[in-house]
Amino acid sequence: MTERLELLAPAKNLAFGIAAIDHGADAVYIGGPAFGARAAAGNAVADIERLAAHAHRYGARVLVALNTILRDDELDAARRIAWQVHEAGADALIVQDMGLLELDLPPLQLHASTQTDNRTPEKVRFLEQVGFSQIVLARELSLPEIRAIAAQTAATLEFFVHGALCVSYSGQCTISHALTGRSANRGECAQMCRLPYTLADGAGHIVARDKHLLSLKDNDQGANLRALIAAGIRSFKIEGRLKDLAYVKNVTAYYRRLLDAIIAAAPQYRAASSGRCSFLFEPRPEKTFNRGATDYFVNDRQADIAAFDTPKFAGEPVGDVTAIGRNWFEVAGDTPLHNGDGLSYFDDAQELVGLRINRADGRRLFVAAVPANLAVGTRLYRNRDQEFERLLEKDSATRRVGIRLRLAETPDGFVLHVGDEDGNAVAVALPHAKEPAQNPERAAATLRENLAKLGTTMFEAAAVELELTQPWFLPASSINALRREAVAQLEAARAAAYRRPPRAAAAEPPAPYPQDELTYLGNVFNRQARAFYARHGVTLIADAYECNGEAGEVSLMITKHCLRYSFELCPKQVKGIRPEPMTLINGNEKLTLRFDCKRCEMHVVGKLKKGRTLKLAVQ
Repeated sequence: MTERLELLAPAKNLAFGIAAIDHGADAVYIGGPAFGARAAAGNAVADIERLAAHAHRYGARVLVALNTILRDDELDAARRIAWQVHEAGADALIVQDMGLLELDLPPLQLHASTQTDNRTPEKVRFLEQVGFSQIVLARELSLPEIRAIAAQTAATLEFFVHGALCVSYSGQCTISHALTGRSANRGECAQMCRLPYTLADGAGHIVARDKHLLSLKDNDQGANLRALIAAGIRSFKIEGRLKDLAYVKNVTAYYRRLLDAIIAAAPQYRAASSGRCSFLFEPRPEKTFNRGATDYFVNDRQADIAAFDTPKFAGEPVGDVTAIGRNWFEVAGDTPLHNGDGLSYFDDAQELVGLRINRADGRRLFVAAVPANLAVGTRLYRNRDQEFERLLEKDSATRRVGIRLRLAETPDGFVLHVGDEDGNAVAVALPHAKEPAQNPERAAATLRENLAKLGTTMFEAAAVELELTQPWFLPASSINALRREAVAQLEAARAAAYRRPPRAAAAEPPAPYPQDELTYLGNVFNRQARAFYARHGVTLIADAYECNGEAGEVSLMITKHCLRYSFELCPKQVKGIRPEPMTLINGNEKLTLRFDCKRCEMHVVGKLKKGRTLKLAVQ
């Protein structure tokens, strides 16, 4: 029996979701009308219905993100949305708030969001026991840790393979709420991790000044897919519900090709949906938004995971400035540059700035005006390749399901049998007189050509067979009408055959939660969540941080990214270094860094800022 490998792509909206499917996604995840972890990426139920209809043509799935924590007065609205997207054809709900499991939810699969902090076998096994079919693992896990989890669960394991990285364990970050009143657990992250900070040691000495010390490079697991499959991952997730369309097309196509190559070499695996993609461009993930690449902790701790210089997209290096004129400059290097390309460079203050090429004449580049801070010797990067972007602005992929067409004889004419790669089949009869062809060889070739003319349909002819006693003459109009009817019936048969995966039943009696106490990091924000954990044996349940009950200093972030390690101040690196606190400074804001060397984790410690709680408190 073959195992399914799923490529899961982001859908900011309907158009992005359709593009992701057309570029090879086996599933897409999209926000509903509210309560998604990207508040800026909500979508109408009608759009989810249209997306599901398109995805299901290929056997692909639509997963709806309902993954914020909820107030008591929001639970019923969330329940209604769940039923609405179920009726619209969605295949699963992505959930963070366990209070939802206490409600009358539709019979949709439940997927545990990465916000539920899934990094131990015990936690993942518990989630499976309460009814989750698919679980998004923490990005910080290594291959051995993933293998250990896979050995303890039958749930489908999902893992982020590309895109932005949260520096904190997902669901364990409250810094945005503490400092701005905008909760990441409520879909409103202010991205405090992308700000510049100064780092001071315990004696007040400056270790780094005005660097983006909590900003990470972007995730890229392209080289690790085989190892992740061997470890137990079956769903490969691309981050990016707020990214642009070029990013979605480019990165989805890139991973589609990688997974197809693995599947072609390993017959025990198959794609989780149907069809073969052809691309009108060469996928290159470095061409669209990224902060550099890291495989994070998959192969254990690496020295170079952070993007200290900028949280923006600098782009690919193209050369150094060699000469400057009034409205032009020249660049050394071999990278071809084009009209409309976007360039970037670091100015004297080490801030990333950009400019656009009006006209490229070889290595001489003409612009509206040369910036005053651009000097000979400046290193330039290209963060917009105009020719590449134009390819992605057009229709840039086709996705076709292979079918076999077989024309045979009946007593009163002919019948066309059509079957697809998923086992769906139809037969359409054509009553017609049998008239011998004057040119048998040409007649047979014409029949094959006309039967294979599938045009802009979702199908392509994998094989065309003629089971005839002799080549007969059939008008092209008759064959074309027969083919169109067979294709329409096959599409209808595929739609009728599609079945949404069923929701898994929760274990009875209720499985015990791995801990009997929950701190504010349990994110319990409503009575139903409290009831859920109590029913599963938790005896001490603290309120979520968003309830504003933690007046003192607490860990606002817990991260495996360690600034001691980054600056070679780790006691494991240098003997004699004391694990004293360090301080992050941004303007008047100061955050204490404490280090749990046993777990190899860094805690960013601070407290709730006065006046920052009104937004959530009065909603």
